[in-house]
Amino acid sequence: MQSPRPGHTQSKSLISSACKLLCLLGVCCSVLIHAQDSSELDSTQFSRAQRLCFGLSGISEPRALAVCDALALGQNVRARELAQQWISEQPDSPAAQYALAEVLFRVEGNLPRALFHLNQAEALTNYTSLGRALESGNLEWHYLTLSQLSYAHQLIGNQEKSLEYLDKISDIYGQDTESFRGWPLIKMKRYDEARASAERVLNSSDNPRDRSRAWNTLCAVELADLRPNESLQACENAMNEDQSLAAAQGFEDLDTVHLLNSAEVSLNLLRFDEAENYLDRASAQLDPDSVGNPWVYKLYLYMNQGRFDEARQALDRMMVWRDNQSPLVGVMNRADHFMVSAVFLNLAGYPDDAARLTQAALNQPDRTGSYTADEAQKDSYSALVNSIAHHMRYERLRETMATRPLLSNWRLWIEAQAARFRAWRAGRHAASLFADEETLINRMRPYAPLDVHIPEWIEPEIIRLIGPGVMQKLLENTAAQGAFALNNGYLYSYRTEIAAQQGKHGETRQMAEMALRDLPSQEVMLRARVSARLAQALWSERQYDQALPYYTYALRRDPSLFRRLGIALPVRFTANNTDFSQELQSYLRRSPRFASHVQGLPLALPQSVSDVLCLRDQQGDALSCIELTEEVTEDNINDPGDSDAQLLANQFQHHTFRLPYNISRTQRLGLLGTSVIISSQSNSSQQEQRERVLQP
Repeated sequence: MQSPRPGHTQSKSLISSACKLLCLLGVCCSVLIHAQDSSELDSTQFSRAQRLCFGLSGISEPRALAVCDALALGQNVRARELAQQWISEQPDSPAAQYALAEVLFRVEGNLPRALFHLNQAEALTNYTSLGRALESGNLEWHYLTLSQLSYAHQLIGNQEKSLEYLDKISDIYGQDTESFRGWPLIKMKRYDEARASAERVLNSSDNPRDRSRAWNTLCAVELADLRPNESLQACENAMNEDQSLAAAQGFEDLDTVHLLNSAEVSLNLLRFDEAENYLDRASAQLDPDSVGNPWVYKLYLYMNQGRFDEARQALDRMMVWRDNQSPLVGVMNRADHFMVSAVFLNLAGYPDDAARLTQAALNQPDRTGSYTADEAQKDSYSALVNSIAHHMRYERLRETMATRPLLSNWRLWIEAQAARFRAWRAGRHAASLFADEETLINRMRPYAPLDVHIPEWIEPEIIRLIGPGVMQKLLENTAAQGAFALNNGYLYSYRTEIAAQQGKHGETRQMAEMALRDLPSQEVMLRARVSARLAQALWSERQYDQALPYYTYALRRDPSLFRRLGIALPVRFTANNTDFSQELQSYLRRSPRFASHVQGLPLALPQSVSDVLCLRDQQGDALSCIELTEEVTEDNINDPGDSDAQLLANQFQHHTFRLPYNISRTQRLGLLGTSVIISSQSNSSQQEQRERVLQP
């Protein structure tokens, strides 16, 4: 759940609400708030004295106007240089301190340094009354500083400080800041106070912006109280207020975040089509100031539903949206981009890159002030996917080791053990972050609201980290609270995983059959995981004919899960009557991905290098068929001295247990992001990309 319009937030709306007061005091104000927004206006309509500067139209300080002009023209480096020079020459000027803070905050997204200069500006304008502020001649800088400090502290997670600055604005300037209090209260989980604050706004204010924020607060509060229907109504009310405001100003678009919040609530209600509709509307046009990127959520949705072609396209469009968002937003939602990209890269067979992305998400501080999810939740998810990525790398190395002579495997063995250790270490880190009982109970709710989004087919991995016994008890408590009231299939899927990890084959089979009966058809990836567990249980009970269709279903829907879960696919080797086929068979028999069995799936070995290696289902339909190519995989595990049989064995495993999408190294490196300064200055060269994003 997200706070609306974080790119503008307090500084924008507080200044807008203070216009009348400041005009009476001799400082005129406009409804537009930020110098970067003023580029949309026709500058010829204003004299220099009337031009917007940091949202105010009465600022006459030449140096401030020069900084604002540079920002309006997109000359961000020049704006930084002008502000830096000003503060070097006049370090005791609150205007200079604020100007540099604004450049750091908006242009570079550098919150720590911006906060330092905002604190300096506050120390230079430490007024306790309106009279003293007016007498000083720095009234506008004092007001701007207080409003920006409230927002900055919200973003870095210091919600008490954020509320304190809202109180200062109210006490000194007499401004009604009630509509801004709801979100910090939600972040502190003071839901009753947040609800009361929102209701005060709705009962006293006719301002659509204030009412929209209040309804958005109630949207989150009702969801926290397990009242999703009331939450969705509150989200829709927020959109209605936003729509009326947009219509009054001649715009047609709704706030992106309101649409994303409604999609989140719809998912919590398991209304998948409704959620996708909200996401389609949110992604219809670029919104650089939205903390939520709708393509992130669409990518998750497509992966969950096994719509991988659409997911691959969503990955590209997500990057276009990211590259066009404002720098401040970039430091707030970068973890979202890292994590969803890492999940897709794991599916597509690039665990090394997925590990790098998740490690970056862990290393860089999150600015979660505009999300209900906190930093610990994001870190726990990052550590979990990081562990999965290293484990998949370990399994891939084991596959390659199977194609090499034992004496030449020492280097790969060391790499594999290093990957295994990293997977264990990241898993321990994730387990420590998931250890809170309340967090885990909320985590098990389908599409858990107010938390960071972890795909439902990944969440069972938590059982491996915490332990099946502990999770069994927590699962019972979660079920008793009604978390699975809408669909018991999710409950049975958890019980399937717990029983599978405990080696209880009969219970695994029973729970899996119930899960597959009840789970929504849209849960393709989760159903594939349950099917794989059911196949293992049936195979262990020697019900071979019944097990094979479930293995086949899982392989077709999510081929990567065999690496993720360490599963060996039972196969029956055929046509192994040549030296080449026998050599190839010897490598595949040693692979951890295959288990030779007379009743396994038929794996037809090629008689020669030019023939096709093909895995088929019981009906003879192809599951994975390839012939030897000149392809060199990008994970650097092929050896120049490998024989044709070794190369074919490696290529077959690489292609069978991953999604069939090749993602260039350039794009994979691009997923880590670029400098926010560079990206903020390159918007004019990206019009063609913008147009592609908007195409249906």
